[in-house]
Amino acid sequence: MRVVIQRVSKAQVTIEQERSEHIAQGILVLLGIEMADGDADVDWLVNKVLNLRIFDDEAGVMNKSLLDIKGELMVVSQFTLMAATKKGNRPSYIRAANHQHAVPLYESFVKKAQALLETRVATGSFGAMMKVSLDNDGPVTILIDSKSRE
Repeated sequence: MRVVIQRVSKAQVTIEQERSEHIAQGILVLLGIEMADGDADVDWLVNKVLNLRIFDDEAGVMNKSLLDIKGELMVVSQFTLMAATKKGNRPSYIRAANHQHAVPLYESFVKKAQALLETRVATGSFGAMMKVSLDNDGPVTILIDSKSRE
């Protein structure tokens, strides 16, 4: 499971030009899921994302987490994070999880994050055409792969 975490002052996702979700200060998570991922990956990444100290404290040092600042969270599925680009110029998505495997893990990620944040988590719509806009604060962008945790 891979995430791209972006510290934002605001973010919005528009889903198939019909509805949109938005957040103020917080984190935008682009979430990629592969067939080898399971509940342990979800648990580890949710904990890592919510506790990652990427927000400034009173001294201007990145020492506070999303939980500390009571920030908002947006989670958008992003199967292209699983792209293999080693051979040729056309990315391969063979490692990306199929719909039946990925959707329950995506929903579990959102549900667990929501329980720990005690606020609503904004989401995209799995498999939908989406437009994401954000004001990256810093900018701060971090890539985390749950397979690198050990």
